Amino acid sequence: MRLEDFDNDEDKVIQDRLKQKTWNEIRTNDSWAIFKIMSEFVNGYEAMGRIGPCVSIFGSARTKPDDKYYLLAEKIAYKISKAGYGVITGGGPGIMEAGNKGAHLGGGTSVGLNIELPFEQHFNPYIDHDKNLNFDYFFVRKVMFVKYSQGFVVMPGGFGTLDEMFEAITLIQTKKIGKFPIILVGVEFWSGLIEWVKTVLVEKMHTVSPEDLNLFKIVDTEDEVVDVLDKFYKKYDLSPNF
Repeated sequence: MRLEDFDNDEDKVIQDRLKQKTWNEIRTNDSWAIFKIMSEFVNGYEAMGRIGPCVSIFGSARTKPDDKYYLLAEKIAYKISKAGYGVITGGGPGIMEAGNKGAHLGGGTSVGLNIELPFEQHFNPYIDHDKNLNFDYFFVRKVMFVKYSQGFVVMPGGFGTLDEMFEAITLIQTKKIGKFPIILVGVEFWSGLIEWVKTVLVEKMHTVSPEDLNLFKIVDTEDEVVDVLDKFYKKYDLSPNF
């Protein structure tokens, strides 16, 4: 079938990817992609290096402003900023907007790492005007989250949130980054997943070590989040960067 014979864009993209390309086409496309990836890393490092380490807040882009978790994320970010920490989010709507809003209202640093998506994503108005970064590549964006975060607050979310959470846990588990606190917010939301990890991965399949369950904490309130962060900083004789 020809490319124009497909009915929707998704099928056209798949057909285009499967189409046999010449070596020259492959080499040209890949070479230019490398330069684009490099430019995103360079721009990200230069911008984030001036901001300094912060706390990242992950969560769903679909959460509405009247949802209890949106309101809780806003309170958490506000208290985090008042405690002297900067806040990084994915820069979009939902929980990300709540995080930036709380940081903004608390007078703290509010960073948005936005990514271009076909739906959902658009940057929110609570990001500091000079700290709104845009990315085309998820993996570059995730590097920025991890490299410049000294703590991760994970609110309820979907596949993207789970990806970011397990990425952080894996990097800490494999000692690729320091053992920074990972705080899951919402016992009701997270308890089923963590119970599955415990009973299936740890006890039945033995694909995860029991001590790996200590790599994260589950809390329900904004005060508990700040308490975990403060205890971590005091233990290592550190202080917030702002």
